[in-house]
Amino acid sequence: MLFMVSCVNYDSGPNGYVRPVYLFPGVGLGTIVAVVVSWSRNKSILWAIIHGILGWLYIIYVLIVGKKKDKPV
Repeated sequence: MLFMVSCVNYDSGPNGYVRPVYLFPGVGLGTIVAVVVSWSRNKSILWAIIHGILGWLYIIYVLIVGKKKDKPV
């Protein structure tokens, strides 16, 4: 699942047509780091997707909270 964040700049060409110019399509560094950290902590695809959407907010949360403590078996 790819989320695209794009800034649109409308450029009127020589013909007078307006065509959108997209910048920065694709997955960003924050998304990739958040998914990897989430997977290493939770081992859940659902949480990895949710944390990938949140991106840098989740990374900052992990840095503040620290390591997740595993329950003894």
